[in-house]
Amino acid sequence: MTATSSCHLLFPIDPSKILTGFTTSPTISLPNVAHVSLDDKALGVHKAWNRTIHDVVVPPPGLPPNVSPTFSSNNNSNPDDQGRRQEAWLAHFPAGSINPNNKSAPPGGFGFYVHGPADFHSKLKTLAARTGGWEVVMGYEAMFEQGWEWALGGKLPGVYGGSGDSAYGCTGGRQTDRCRCFNLRLMWRQGGQGELYTYLPNNPANTASLRSIPPKSIQHPDYGFSVGRGAWTFQPGRWTAVAERVKVNTIGNADGEIEVFIDGRSVILAKGLILRDEEAPDSHVQGLHFQTFFGGHLPEWASPKDQNAWFTSISGAILDPETASTGVHGHDEL
Repeated sequence: MTATSSCHLLFPIDPSKILTGFTTSPTISLPNVAHVSLDDKALGVHKAWNRTIHDVVVPPPGLPPNVSPTFSSNNNSNPDDQGRRQEAWLAHFPAGSINPNNKSAPPGGFGFYVHGPADFHSKLKTLAARTGGWEVVMGYEAMFEQGWEWALGGKLPGVYGGSGDSAYGCTGGRQTDRCRCFNLRLMWRQGGQGELYTYLPNNPANTASLRSIPPKSIQHPDYGFSVGRGAWTFQPGRWTAVAERVKVNTIGNADGEIEVFIDGRSVILAKGLILRDEEAPDSHVQGLHFQTFFGGHLPEWASPKDQNAWFTSISGAILDPETASTGVHGHDEL
């Protein structure tokens, strides 16, 4: 695979296409991208789980993202800086912690929604009135502690959206109002294999597109859709840069797209999607569903020991609808 050039790992697009954006990373300097603090109010954090916390800490040093030698970054993203000790959200997973719906297990990880700064959130809402063509890129950096044990798998943050409050709770096997929401979290699986774990409106176009994504995609009967399992592998003790590009379709057309970038490289590209239709014409990207936990529901999914992960560099950008499609890095076959 080739890597992106002239742009940071969290904004793997032509920076001139960014209409507005934000980041908590002090090492990123891009046009129209504002710096914000890693603070709940500044980032529009809401609907947080009441059984867990997400303390802001200085994480242990970690290796920078696993960048190919061919990767060319801008002058403000020195690989040495990316092993930095900037502030991060701490996710603690006690031994035995599992899906937050399991009230008999110790709570682990955390869960909340991130709208982004007020101005960014306001501009996201204005996208709902557009017929289509606009795109959003959102992401973060994550690190699992040295010696991390994966068990069967767990959830990681991703983009969410939909029509008004219907966008919330678009997970957990939800079957109602699926045309009014979408949720694009990631997962780790055994051995650290990564995948995109989607809830999209149920329609033939989406099913056909997602089933075709290599190296392995699985349609679950009652839950989400595992997409591109094994397209990358997480490494403990190393920061991983995650970015998702979402293009919401024009009404009546299957022209939506979802692209996942890991450390600046395109690893999953799903095209021909319908994220909104005539029943939910105002459906749009609303932010990041910042959720992480072990599970699955059954005991064998639980964390095998006490362990920690960290999340930082929360970022987002709205792209120019007139030029965005020409600026996005193309997908490389795996």
